[in-house]
Amino acid sequence: MSCEKCKEVFILEHKSATLHFMSEFDELIKKLEKFMKSLSIASRSHEGLCSLEVNDLRVFFSSNLDVMNSYFSEMERESIKLYIQDKDSTFSIQSILLAKPFQRFINLLEDKEFFDIVNAESLTSHFQPIVDVRTDTIFGYEALVRGVKENGELMYPDELFSKSKRNDLNFKLDKLCRESALKTAATKKISQKVFINFIPTSIYDPEFCLASTQKWANQLEFDPSQIIFEVVETELVKDQKHLKRILEFYREKGYKIALDDVGEGYSSLNMLIELQPDIIKVDRNIVDCIDTNTLKQSVYRALYNLAREHGIEVLAEGVETASELEMIKSIGVDYVQGYYFAKPSAEPIRKI
Repeated sequence: MSCEKCKEVFILEHKSATLHFMSEFDELIKKLEKFMKSLSIASRSHEGLCSLEVNDLRVFFSSNLDVMNSYFSEMERESIKLYIQDKDSTFSIQSILLAKPFQRFINLLEDKEFFDIVNAESLTSHFQPIVDVRTDTIFGYEALVRGVKENGELMYPDELFSKSKRNDLNFKLDKLCRESALKTAATKKISQKVFINFIPTSIYDPEFCLASTQKWANQLEFDPSQIIFEVVETELVKDQKHLKRILEFYREKGYKIALDDVGEGYSSLNMLIELQPDIIKVDRNIVDCIDTNTLKQSVYRALYNLAREHGIEVLAEGVETASELEMIKSIGVDYVQGYYFAKPSAEPIRKI
């Protein structure tokens, strides 16, 4: 089960259509008229609309891409809305509500590889081991998404989510990432804990938006206690009540919760107090060179003591050297993660 926003496919087809450009600014409609006239394209305008017929939608955008970008500023392209009317549909008030920024349609060409990945749901996960310092064994793995391009090359998370954000697709991409993590972990026969990232601002209603995640977890026969959902981008969360509802949904199903990047700023500390996660992941900026930086040692010690007082386990991420590891262990830690042990890999490291 998923909403229409997550089902939507994004493609510029080779088909005839009527394009309805609209804006609340009269000067932009006039600029659109001049633009179409410069291309010798007949258009008609009426009450904030500039409409025209095209024989081939994809050819129209691809052949005029450069001139569109040069003629209109990015702010103008975001301010102009566009609705594409098929030959079998009519233009109505509902059409106005469904119109998207002009820039989004340009992005369909400029971000083609990204849209190909999303439309084909062509995602996989790599796994980075998380080590239990008490036993020197692998406690679990963090699942890190990778987009797979048509040529087999990978698109990494920073690019995936930057393109997702500018195209308002975090809702769909985040859902696909959660599902990919579960499916890939099952394929790799991982028996330890699996840490799965999620962006809380990409979930409207946990009962509805997380239904497909729950379905795959059940279908793949995961023990809920083996899955740890990791809250990322906490600095973007404005509605803590909404986040609590999401975490309550996960906890009711038997999953555990980790809070990422703790110590990065005030927001994450506030989240720690409010959310009472099962595990906190201390930000890698604190761990980096902690063996030679007494201020970082003090910050880490304060976080560790705060967590222990409330029964929260501590995971130090971004460990890259033996000296960093020894310093962290001397202060206190439950789990560690970083390049010192292993980089993320398609085939999980089975032993440290």
